[in-house]
Amino acid sequence: MPKWLDNAVFYEIYPQTFLDTNADGIGDFRGIIRKLDYIKDLGFNALWINPCFLSPFGDAGYDVADYYTVAPRYGTNEDLKELFAEAHRRGIHVLLDLVPGHTSVEHKWFRESMKPEKNEFTDRYVWTDSVWEAPESLGCLRGISQRDGSCALNFFTCQPALNYGYNERTRPWQQSPEDEGPRATLAAMMDVMRFWLTMGCDGFRVDMAMSLVKNDPEGEATIALWQKVRAFLDREFPEAAIISEWGEPEKSLRGGFHMDFLLHFGPSHYNDLFRCEEPFFSDRGLGDASAFVEKYLESRKKAGKDGLICIPSGNHDMVRLAKHVEGNQKKLAFTFLLTMPGAPFVYYGDEIGMRYVEGLTSVEGGYDRTGARSPMQWDKSVNAGFSAASTEKLYIPQDPDPDRPTVEAQLTDPDSQLRQVKTLISLRRTHPALGNRSGITFVSTGAPKQALAYERGCEQEQLLVVLNPYREAVTFPYAKVLGEPLYTFGGEASQENGTVSLSAVSAGIYKIK
Repeated sequence: MPKWLDNAVFYEIYPQTFLDTNADGIGDFRGIIRKLDYIKDLGFNALWINPCFLSPFGDAGYDVADYYTVAPRYGTNEDLKELFAEAHRRGIHVLLDLVPGHTSVEHKWFRESMKPEKNEFTDRYVWTDSVWEAPESLGCLRGISQRDGSCALNFFTCQPALNYGYNERTRPWQQSPEDEGPRATLAAMMDVMRFWLTMGCDGFRVDMAMSLVKNDPEGEATIALWQKVRAFLDREFPEAAIISEWGEPEKSLRGGFHMDFLLHFGPSHYNDLFRCEEPFFSDRGLGDASAFVEKYLESRKKAGKDGLICIPSGNHDMVRLAKHVEGNQKKLAFTFLLTMPGAPFVYYGDEIGMRYVEGLTSVEGGYDRTGARSPMQWDKSVNAGFSAASTEKLYIPQDPDPDRPTVEAQLTDPDSQLRQVKTLISLRRTHPALGNRSGITFVSTGAPKQALAYERGCEQEQLLVVLNPYREAVTFPYAKVLGEPLYTFGGEASQENGTVSLSAVSAGIYKIK
C-alpha cells in the first residue's frame, strides 16, 4: 500500500485547457510545470493528468494511438519526464490517465489486427468470426478491412475494444480471459505501465476499469484481472498507486485498486449532493443526502479498512459543480469535500468556482461535457491568462462573463473560495482526525430539512463537522460536548441541553471535548 496516499490531496488537470505556453491555444506540459508552485501553495500534493498520449483526439485523448509517446501538442516524453521530476522536487506525486479498454483506430495494434493473415495482434481486439455478426450489446466496426469479422467498440466509433476475454461465453469467437490473446493484451498493458512508472510516474487513474472483461455481470473476472495487475505493481513498483473509474468500491477495491471514485453514474447517489435538479447543497432546501449517506456507509464497510473512497468536486466528464451549486453553497460543498475520508480530488478551476459554459459546440468528443473543459481563468489579461494566442484559436471558448472568477482576484480576497480551499486543505493536513484513513460516524444524515453532521476521529483527536445548506436554522440532537471551532462559515453552532443549533447556510469543524 503506497504510504503517500495516506495524506494525498489530488488536483485534476485537463492538460488541453490548463495553461498554454507556446501560443497555439492548447495547454501543455510547460504550463503545468509553471503552475506547480501554485498547486503546492494551495496544499495539493498529488496530480491526476488526463490522457496525454499520441492520439487523433476523436475523444480528447481517450483514443490512444501510441501509449509510449506523448502527444506533440503537449510537448515531448522528455518534457513529461521533467514534469515528474519538478513535481517530485515539490513533494507532489503524479498520476497519468491510463486507458486500457480500447485504443484509437489509428493504433498500430489495431491496424495489424485488421489483416486477414494471423499475426500477434489478431486477438488483441474483440473480433467476431463473421462480418455479418455483431458483438452482443456492443457497437462495432465492420467492412473496414479484408479480415472477415466485426470489431467491438467500447463507446465511440474511433475506440475499438481491446480483448481481455469474456467471462460468460456464448459464441465460438468469445475467448476466455486465460486464452493467449487476452493474456497478451494484459501483458502489453502492464508493459505500458512499467514504462511510465520507470520514467517517474507515480501511478494511474484507470479509465473504465470495470469494462475490460466482457459478459462479466458480477465483475468477478474483471476483479481477478486487476488482482493480477496489483500483484505486478506490488512486486515491481510497491509505491505506485492505481485509482479506478468504477463507481463500486466494493468491487474495485477487492480487485486491488487503492481507491475508487464515486461517480455521476452508478449506485452511489453522488448526484444527490451536487448534480441534480435539487441538490442537497442548495439553499432551496429541497435536497436530500440521506440515500448518499446510506450507500456510502455500505460501500465503506465492504471496502474494508485499507480501501479509500474518493468524492471528487467534479471531473472532465461532469458539468461543473457551479452549475447547480451556487454562491455560498459552493463553500459548504467544499467544506464537505475536504473533510470526508478518502483522498479528495479537486477538478482544475473548481477551486475558484469556474462556471459551466453553456451552449458550446462539441470539441474533440466533448458534447455536453465541453462546457466543463473551458480554459483555466488565471487573471484579467488576454484570454484570462490562459494563452497568448488569438482568442479564436483557443481549444475551447472561455466563459464570456466579464466577472468570471480568476485566481488572481481570489488570491487577494480573504473571503474567496480559493482562500477557503487553501484553509481547509491546511486543516486536513494538520489534523489527523481529518486524514484520509481516519474514521467517520454520521450523527445527522442530511434528510430533507436536516443538517449533515459527522464525527471524524482517530486516536489523537475527535472532531465534528456540521453543514446546514438551508435558508433557515436547523437543530439536531448531540449528547457530546462541542469544544472550540477550528473552522466556521456563516456563523458558529450553539449547543444547549443536548441539542446543536446551526445558523442558515453555515458550516463548521469543532473539537469534541
